[in-house]
Formats: sequence, structure tokens, C-alpha cells
Amino acid sequence: MHLQCGYSDAVELDKKGGLKDGSWKAAQKMMGNPEKFLQDLKGFKTFIDDGKCGQSNVERARKIQISMGSDFTQEGMAKKSGAAAGLCVWIINIIMYYDVVVQVEPKRNALREATETLNAANTKLAEVKALVADLEANLAKLMKEFDKAMAEKNALMADAEKCQNKLDMAQRLVGALSANGVIWEQTVQNAGEELVIIPGDTLVACSFASYVGVFTRQYRETCVDGFKEYLAKKGVPLGPKPDPLAVLSSDAEIAAWAGQGLPSDRVSCENGSILCNSQRWGLIIDPQLQGIVWIKNKESEGGLAITRMGHAKMLNTFEVSIDQGKPVLIENMGESIEAVIMPVVSRNTIKRGNKRVFKLGDKEITLNNAFKLFMQTKLSNPHYPPEIQAECTIINFTVTQDGLEDQILFLVVKLERPDLARKKTELITQQNEFKVTLAQLEALLLEKLANAEGDILDDTELILSLEEAKKTADEVKEKQVIAQETELKINETSEFYRPSGARGALLFFMMMDLSKMHTFYKYSLDSFVVVVTRAVNSVTLRKPKEVPKEEPKEEVEDEKEGDEDADEDEEEEEAPAEEEEEEEEIIELTGKELKLRIDLLCNVITLFTWNYTRRGLLDADKLTVISMVSFKILVRAGKIGEDEQAILINAPPDPAPPPMPENAKSWLTETQWAQLKTLENMEAFKKGGQLTQNIEQDSLGWKRWYSEEKAENADLPRSSRDLSPFHRLFLLRVMRQDRIGAALTQFVIDNLGTEYTEQPPFDMTVAFEESSALSPFFFVLFPGVDPTPTIEALGRGLGITEANGRFVNISMGQGQEKVALNGLTKAAKEGGWIMLQNIHLMQDWLKELERALEVVEEFSHEDFRCFLSSEPPGALQGPLWDLIPEPILQRCIKVADEAPTDLKSNLRRAYSKFSQDNIDECTKPKEFKAMLFALCFFHSLMSGRIKFGAQGWTKKYPFNDGDLTICGAVLKNYLNGAEALGNDVPWPDIRYLFGEIMYGGHITDPWDRRVNNTYLAVLITPELLVGGNLAPGFKSPDSSKLEYAQYVKYIEERFPPEIPQMFGLHPNAEIGFLTNQGINIFKTISEISGGGGGGAGSDVNASQPIITTYLSQLPTNLDMLDIRAKVKDEDVTPFIIVSFQEGDRENALLSQMRSSMLELELGISGALNVTENMELLATNLQANKVNPSWEGLACPSLKGLAAWFADILLRYEQINEWANAAKLLKSIWISGIFKPQSFLTSNMQVAARTNSLPLDYMTNRSRFYNIRDLAEVSGLPEVGVNVHGLFLEGAGWEDGKGDDEGYITESKMKDLHPAMPVCNIFAVHIDVMDWTAMYHCPVFITSLRRGPEKGTPDFAYLANMRMDPDDFEHRWTLAGAAMLFTDD
Repeated sequence: MHLQCGYSDAVELDKKGGLKDGSWKAAQKMMGNPEKFLQDLKGFKTFIDDGKCGQSNVERARKIQISMGSDFTQEGMAKKSGAAAGLCVWIINIIMYYDVVVQVEPKRNALREATETLNAANTKLAEVKALVADLEANLAKLMKEFDKAMAEKNALMADAEKCQNKLDMAQRLVGALSANGVIWEQTVQNAGEELVIIPGDTLVACSFASYVGVFTRQYRETCVDGFKEYLAKKGVPLGPKPDPLAVLSSDAEIAAWAGQGLPSDRVSCENGSILCNSQRWGLIIDPQLQGIVWIKNKESEGGLAITRMGHAKMLNTFEVSIDQGKPVLIENMGESIEAVIMPVVSRNTIKRGNKRVFKLGDKEITLNNAFKLFMQTKLSNPHYPPEIQAECTIINFTVTQDGLEDQILFLVVKLERPDLARKKTELITQQNEFKVTLAQLEALLLEKLANAEGDILDDTELILSLEEAKKTADEVKEKQVIAQETELKINETSEFYRPSGARGALLFFMMMDLSKMHTFYKYSLDSFVVVVTRAVNSVTLRKPKEVPKEEPKEEVEDEKEGDEDADEDEEEEEAPAEEEEEEEEIIELTGKELKLRIDLLCNVITLFTWNYTRRGLLDADKLTVISMVSFKILVRAGKIGEDEQAILINAPPDPAPPPMPENAKSWLTETQWAQLKTLENMEAFKKGGQLTQNIEQDSLGWKRWYSEEKAENADLPRSSRDLSPFHRLFLLRVMRQDRIGAALTQFVIDNLGTEYTEQPPFDMTVAFEESSALSPFFFVLFPGVDPTPTIEALGRGLGITEANGRFVNISMGQGQEKVALNGLTKAAKEGGWIMLQNIHLMQDWLKELERALEVVEEFSHEDFRCFLSSEPPGALQGPLWDLIPEPILQRCIKVADEAPTDLKSNLRRAYSKFSQDNIDECTKPKEFKAMLFALCFFHSLMSGRIKFGAQGWTKKYPFNDGDLTICGAVLKNYLNGAEALGNDVPWPDIRYLFGEIMYGGHITDPWDRRVNNTYLAVLITPELLVGGNLAPGFKSPDSSKLEYAQYVKYIEERFPPEIPQMFGLHPNAEIGFLTNQGINIFKTISEISGGGGGGAGSDVNASQPIITTYLSQLPTNLDMLDIRAKVKDEDVTPFIIVSFQEGDRENALLSQMRSSMLELELGISGALNVTENMELLATNLQANKVNPSWEGLACPSLKGLAAWFADILLRYEQINEWANAAKLLKSIWISGIFKPQSFLTSNMQVAARTNSLPLDYMTNRSRFYNIRDLAEVSGLPEVGVNVHGLFLEGAGWEDGKGDDEGYITESKMKDLHPAMPVCNIFAVHIDVMDWTAMYHCPVFITSLRRGPEKGTPDFAYLANMRMDPDDFEHRWTLAGAAMLFTDD
């Protein structure tokens, strides 16, 4: 009620405005009207807000509230009355609200006053703003007028400045382009001129890239010349010197390739341009691995993927690379491509929508246009099928001689003058970078100028970049001039060492040619570089650097494992060491000292290369190879001419020589006379007059020299005494081929030194010092030679043995493949040795071995060594058969340590296979010792006889130590058995076992088997026990007095000097052996070098005079139809039929010769394309060789072309006379019959018919007249046929007296093939044939005595040859006596 005072009319007030009556009745009165009371309560807030509520009333109400305490709360009142509780709440809240209002009111008053002040200020501000707006409007008007005036002024000034800037920019642009302007102007002018020739030059370049990449440099140049000549004939405009390399690539590209590792010689640059411009994928022939190194560097940034044909993940590699556009390299390919990737190789894509896909197996891979494929093979002469050649661009990356010369020169300079080499390397790199930079800058200029838009003078950024480019280009050009001057000075000094580079290149290419001699003679450039490096270092002038002793670092290393600071300290310590290495010792030579130094380098490179090569050569090839080296060096030095070398190698006869004088016919042949006629055209032989004329005038003097035992050292007749040692070789080449070997040996000594002919015994220690973990040893296996003990002995000295597990020896065979590969990997990791023997037995596995050797290179320990061994190819396969993969042979150090071939060494080695224990084990020691010694001598004879060629053995048989030791064991067992049974020595049984089973098991030729058994019949006899002769001057010692050690001493002290008679042969056999050796030396050189270079065999045009000569002498074909028509059917005999057959064969040969020579003539004239067959014929004509197509239709012969052609003419005359006569001639030249066997068969047919005898039991019998001149033959014989033209080898013939038949006798010295008298051959029944005092003499067509396994067999028939009654047949059997149809 206190609160309602002054507000509610229902509350009475006192005078002071307070509550007058606060009773309950008054309260009820106040609340009498509930609605009004409620409205009063609700509106009381407004009463307070208006400030009408008195404070005293509120304070009174507050006192009442406080006095009531907790009763005056909602909770307290609620217990008494809900309405009272509500009023209680209202009172509390109103009092609180009043307190708040009382506090806010002063602030409201302040707000009110502030608002009034603000309104007053705003009113003033509006007035000011109005004034300001009026002023601003006036100012804006004035500023507008000012700005207009200033804009006009600025526009005039900007125009002036713009004009000045354009003038400056124009001057700067002209300056920036001034250097290139002249070049571009000239380029534009040249381009206008070249528009005419561009199509022709481009066509030449395209043809070059498409067709000639596979060829050598010389043939490439020939092809390009052919392209230009053809286009010129067709009127296609060409430049003065069309250069495919200039069209296909730029200098900058070539420089970039050089920086990536491509050699800088022209052929390598051509190869690079072909590879980069060909749409077909490139397949590079890269035996020296220079191309693959370049490709790897060039494509490394593109994510090059490397795989191999047949690799398990090859397809995955292709799938990923094709899809992602990455290049792929297939390395070390063989000669075939797997069918699954042929679609990729042939670029055979399938279109799917707007994409192209490759089909790989059952998958289709989307082609990314960035994909590239490269293929590489290490094979030096691969043979790819036509489909691969058509689909790929085959490029020959084989190093060229000029390119290799530069590389070897750089290597030598690097070793001799490392300061120059380093500077030159830096300059070359710098020059290449300069070229690339200039090309890039020029391209940048052109690109910016071409892409400039609008006014170019307004493009400040363009002009600034052009100025910067010009500045850079000028700096580069200045540096380039300085670099070129410096490089010129370095090159001048380096050029002094050019002879050593040329010598190295010459030697390497000689080594490369040796693969044409034997399949094992294959070498890599890397191994050759190692040899040259070792050679130069062996004579270095630098003092060897002192290597400080290394202290143990184990503790230091342990500390460094967790200490990074230690690494930094170590680097700081190593820095001074690097500075010391840079301070190289410079040794500069000039004048005479430099020349002597270069000569020394050439000699030492030659010697080291020869020693490296000689170690792997077969003994039979060593003289041939060193002779080739001598000739090549002398030709390169200009001391002998290439034409002279070609004549020496081929010894071509004059195609139309004059008749030989009578006084020379007794000791010279027609072929030798024709060859001498060729020699007299040489300048060296013109000084003493015509050579043939001198021989005719001084026949006795020349014959005396010809008969000298060592003609190479004997004085020549007076007219030729001034000939140089080189030109004396020509006379020996023609007249005394048996002395060629000795003469060449002396020639090599005179020009190179004795160290090139005297080979020290093989030293494994020396070879080991030259080896490394990356170069395996390759031992060539020979009978009686086992490298294993030598390797084991070396290993023991180095602490590497099988006992400690560091040496593994595996004999290859079935099931050893995995063992070998695992052992190889383990040895490479742990630094052990592994020996893989007889790898030739594992042909299918050798590719895996090749790959394994490549893999272990990456992690092999420095102590790792690999030893391989293999037998050489057999006689049936030939020396060129690819037995071992080329990459394996190239990486290996080859060792061909053949056993000595002399009889004493063979006997010493054979007897060493036994011991005293073997003797003690036999119960018949006396017999065993004698027979064992004879057996060893027999083995030595069997092994040593092969050097005499076909007269010794007709083929090489693999007699080995196993045959010997088994025979020794058999001998012991048989003798022990005989002793146990109380029997005598079973001589026939032992001879049979040795001759037919042990040694005879190797022998396939019946005449060789006869020699083998004859040796046993002569040696294994009871005479051994009583001091019988084993050979002339060598007796079987008394076995009852000697033991094993005494036998060894007997061999060393009592063995006589070796002579052919110890083999049962005549001394002439050695002459024959030496003659064949001499012939084979030059034959091999000719086959390897193609005629010696620059001479015969190099130009088909040179064969034209020879063709003309032969065609003029070639007779017309026999008219066989007319000849046959003249003979009535009843007159036809077997002899007539043979004559007809011979005529047909002669016609076939004449037709082939005529057509092939006429065809070659057309090729020379240009009417026909020159084919491979034409080239072969031209080469053979110039080399005096019978062409294979002619040889196949003719009789077997070993003669040169001139002598062979003369025989053809004689054969024609005989057949013409025989066929036209329609009857048998009084004597038939049997050597001139194509099929002598058919003629001899016809002889038996006639006798069988005449005497009514069965043909199957007929045989031919021979009887030699004492007639050598056909004019003395009166007519047809009474029986059989007369034949002439036979020669005897291995023996001589003594004519009989009167009607007595002559007999076989010793040969005359140097009369290798004496002519036999006329022989009467008649057929008899085999039961009538009498062999008493007769030698079973085989008759062969040629001296090769070939069997059926070697093509056309040489054996014709078995003749009976009379012996002296006191003679023995075994004498002539061991002498290899036989008759021949032709004298070689």
C-alpha cells in the first residue's frame, strides 16, 4: 500500500503524501476492484519510469520487507496464501526495479543534455557544409579547366618522349640483330639458291638413312657416289657436294651427341643422325659397346627402360613404356626377335577410335607417341632374316679405324701428358657447349621475332632479351675463339703422338680380322684399351707415387658409424690430398727425344698387343698372324707398297706367259714360270734385267740356288743379288714355298725383333697379374694338356684352395648348370675363384653363362677370378664354327697352351703318365717295362704324325692321354693274366686291342687305320725284349736293367734329333709339310685381308683383262649330238659311253665358265647389276683361285686357276679326240677324266664280258711300262687300257731294265711327286690277283686324300705296285706312299 501511494485512488494519503491508513480494511478497499487493482499493478512500472513514485514510500515498503525477514518471500508467503505470495514477488521486484531506475536516471539526464547539444551542433554543421559545397563546386569548375590545360601539355610531352623511346629502341634492336642480320641475310640468299637443289640433296640423305647404315664407311661412300651419279644422269639438280650428314643433323646436334658420349668421328656422327631421323626403330651392331653407351646417356632423362630378349619381365617393360611414352632398349640381342614383340618392332598398330594400340600377346596397349624402341647386338657380324632387316634400321656402330686412331691417340696422350689430355677434354666439352648455346640463342631470337605482336619497338621485354642474347653470344664467340686457339696448340703437341694412335688402331683391326681365321680369336675394345694402357705405363717416365702405409682404421670406423662430425673431418682431411693429385708431374719432350719416345711407344704397344694375342693363338697360326702384323706395319710406314703386298700374298700367274725354256722344265713348273713372269713386271725385279730371261740364260745358277737346303739364306744368282730381304720373299713364294716359314720368321726378326718369334713358356703368374675380376680366363683344351694343376698351384700360393672353400672346380655336364651359376655368384661376392671346365659341352646353357658374367660385374669382389675351358671346334665343324658366344670370348683372356709337337717332348709327356708303382703292380715287369715304353713311343708317333698333313693322317684325330693310360692298364692286366695262366705274352691280342679298339676307335679312314696297325706291328714285337729298334738311332733299352727313373733319363740323354725317318717318312715329307705351311700362310692372309688391300680382289674392273684372256682361249662346246649320231648302237662299248659322259660334263663346265664370265663382263660394263656371285668371281680371277661354281662341275684339284685352266684345255683335247674317234685311245690321261672310277669300272666291264666272268669278282691290276714318252706307246694294249698322268707321293720309282717292270724305291730329295711311267691297267678275277712282292698302293685324286665325310672323296682305286723282293710293305705304308692323279 505504501507503494501505491500517489498512484492508486483507492489508497488514502496523509499530508506528507504517505500512507494514511495501513489497515487490512484499507487494504481490502484497495483491492476491492480486482480488475482495477490488477491494472494498477501492471501500470506501476510506468509510474516509476515517469519518476512519480516517491522515494519515502519505497523506503517504507523496504523496511516492512526487511522486518518480515524470510517470511516476506515467495516461498514463505506461498505457505500461507498463493495470492499473497504473488504480491510478495511483485513488491520485491518493484523495489528492485525502482533501485535500478534511480541509478539510471542521472544518465538519462546526461543523455538528454548531450542530445540537445548534438542537435545544435548538427544544425551548425549543416550550415557549414552547405557553404563548403558551394565553395567546392566553384573549385571543381576551376580544377577542370586546369586539368584540361595540363592534359594537353602532358599529351604533347608524352608524344615527344614516345618518339624518342622508339628511336632508341630501334637503334638497340638494330644493334642486337646486327651480328645475326648478315648471317640471316646470307642464309635467306642461300635458301633461295638451295631451293633448286634441296629435293636432290634430301633424296640422297633419305636414301643414305634408309639403306646404307648397315655398311662400313668405304661402302657408304661408294653408295652415296652411286646415288649422286644416278640422280645426275636423271637430271635431278644436286649441290656441288651433297652431304647426307649436313642434311640430317646440325653442328649443335652433333655437339650434343658428343657430350652424351658419341665418338666424334664422321661414321659415328652419321650413325647418330640415321638413328635420330629414321621412322623405323634402330637396331645397332655394336660390338665395342660405344653406341649403347650413347643411347643410355641420351635417353636417360626420358626414363629409358632396358631389357633383354627372352627376359621374364620383357613384356611388362614394353607394356608400361608404350603406355607412358618411355624409350625401351633391348640390349645384347641375338639374331632373332621373339614373335610376341614383332608388332612393336614392325610398328604394326591397330586403330581404336582416335587412338592407336599395339597388340602384345592377348593385351592391347595404347600407344603413346613419345614411345621409342632401340635394339642393340654385340655380334660383330650378325645375320638377320629379311623381315627384320625390312622392319628395322640396322646401323653399323662398329668402331672405324680413323675413329679408333683418335681414341687411342687420346689415351696415349692422357697417359703421357695428362695435363694436355685434361685441357683438351675440357675444351672439347666447352666447345660442344658453345655450339649448343649458340644454336639455342639463335633459335630463341628467331622464336621471339616470329612470335612478336604489334609494333615490335613497343615490346621492351623482347628487345632487352635480344640484347641479352647478343651479349651472351658475343661472350661465347670470344671464348670460342680463345678455346679454338688453345685447342690448336694442344692438337699440335698431341699430333706428335699420332703414330702411336695409328699403330694401336692398326693392331686392333688386325685382331678383329683374326675371327676370320678361328672362332676363338675374338677380342673387345675394352680389353685392348687395357693392353695399350699397360704397355704405355710399362715405360712411363713418371716416378711411381709413394703410397703411404695405411694404418688400421677399425676403431676409427667404429666411431664414425654414429658420428656425423667425423665424416666432415674426414672430408676436410681428404681435401689437401686432392690438391696434391692435381699437381701432376709434367714431362715435356721435344725434338729427337720426342721422336725416340714415340718410336718406343709404338714398339711397346705392338709388343704388348702381340703378347696378349699370341697367348691365345694356336701354334699353327702364330707365324701367320705376326707376318700379317709385319706387313701391315711396313705398308702403313710406306716401306712396302700395297700392290707389292698383294702380289706377294696371291702370287698371281701371268694369264698368257711365254713358253718355258727347255732348260728350266726339269726343275720349274708351268705355274711357277707364269708367276715369275708376273714378278718381272715389278720395279724391284727390273734392275737386273728381265727375270725370266735371266733364269733362261743362267739356268744352272738358278737351279743351284733352287736346290739349296736353306734357299732363304743362300746367295742368289748375280742378276738378283741386290734384292732386298722383302723382295727375296717373292722368289721363295714362287719357287721354294717350303722355305717360306723360315724366311718369314727371319723377316719378322729383322723388322720387329726376336721377341716376336721366340715365345717364352706360358707363365700363369704373369697372366694372372694382367687379369682382373672383370676378365675371365679362357683356356683352350688340347690332348695331353690340363690347365687345372697350374691354376691350383697359383691359387695355393695366394691362399685360395678347395680346402678353404675359396676355389671351386666344376666339370660341366648335365645337371651342373644351376650349380655353376650359383658358384659363380658366390665366388664373385666373396672374392673366390671358380673354374668351369668343358663349357663347349653346354651349348644351350652358354647364353645363361654370358648373362651371369655380365651381372656379376656389378658387384664382383676384386679378388674374384673365373676360369673357363673349352675344346676348339672339331674337324667336321671347322675352325669358324661358333662354338662359344662372341661376348664371352671378347671379355676373356685367352690361353692356348699347346703341348710341344716334337717327338721327344711327346714321349717325355707320355711316359710321365705312368710311375714306378705301375711297373711294380705288374707280375711280368721286364715285358711290361719294354712294352710300356714302346706304347709311349707309339703314342708319340701317333700324336706327332699329324704335322705332316694328309701324308701323315688324312684328318686330325683326337688321340689323348686317356687312350694311353687305358692301354697301359690293359697291358698290365693282360700280362698279369698271362703270368697267372703260365702263358707267353699275347702279342697279337695286345696289338688288336691297341690298334682296333683304343686308338683305332678314333680312326675313320681305312688307310689311316692301316698305318696305325702297321706301327703296332713294327713296334709291339718280341724284339723289344732284346734291344730292337724303335726308330732309326733309337733302340728299346734293356728292360731287365732299367727302372722307371732310368727310362726317364734314357729319354733325356739318348733320344736322337728328330727326323721324318723316325716316323717312317721320307725327308721329302717334311718338305711337303713346310710347303703346305707356306701355302697356307699366304692363303690365310689372303682370306683374312681380301688380297692384301688395294690390290687383287678389291675392284671388279681389274678382272676384265683376265676375262678377255680366258674367253679367248676357252674352246666351243663339243657337239655331242653329232658325236653320238656317228656311233652305231652295236659299236657302243662301256669306254664309248664313258667318253660321251665325259663330253657332257666338259660341256657343262665350259658353259658355266663362259656364261659366268660373260655375265661379269656385262656387270663391269654397267649393263647388269653386279651381284654377289659376280664379285666372288672377280675376286677369284684376280687371286688366281678357281671359282666355286666352276669347281663344283670340274675334277677335284688343288691347283691355282691358271694351271687348272690349262688342265681344262688339255682335258677338252683328250675328250674331243676320244669321243670323235669312237674308240679307246692308245693311252688315256687319267687325271683328265671327271669320273675316273667310272672309267676303271668300264675297264672291268669289258674284261668281264670278254671272258664271261662275274663283274662283282673283278678287280683292276696295274703294270707299269718303262715308257715315259707317249710317242713310244705303239698302240692299244692287248688287254685293258693304258693310262698316264699318275704321280707318286711318299716314294720314288725305279724304272726296270728291258721288259722287267720297275719297282718302288726311295724318293729323290725335293722330288715330292715324281711322275710315273705309262701304266697298263687290266682287269682280272680276284682269285687270279697275286700280291706277292706287291705294295697295296692307294690311288687318290688329290694330295688331300679326303674321305667321304669331307665332300667328294679322293680315293680312286687300289693299285698293286711292285716292290724289290727284299723289301717290306710296312716301309711304304708308314711312308704314306700313294699315287696321285694330279701334282699340286
